[in-house]
Amino acid sequence: MSAPINLNKIKKERNRASRRARADENAVQFGQTKAQKDLLRARAEQIARNLEGHRLDTDKKEG
Repeated sequence: MSAPINLNKIKKERNRASRRARADENAVQFGQTKAQKDLLRARAEQIARNLEGHRLDTDKKEG
């Protein structure tokens, strides 16, 4: 005799596979290229540096 099969487990595996396939399709269709991601990351770092450079020092104690 063969071992009993858990149908819920098979159903979950099939659903995971279909979700993974759909996610891969969406990544290809709507995703960003590596160059675009690098450009966005560089712009964000530049903005952060500019903000840090223009930050006012309010930690000075008077007295």
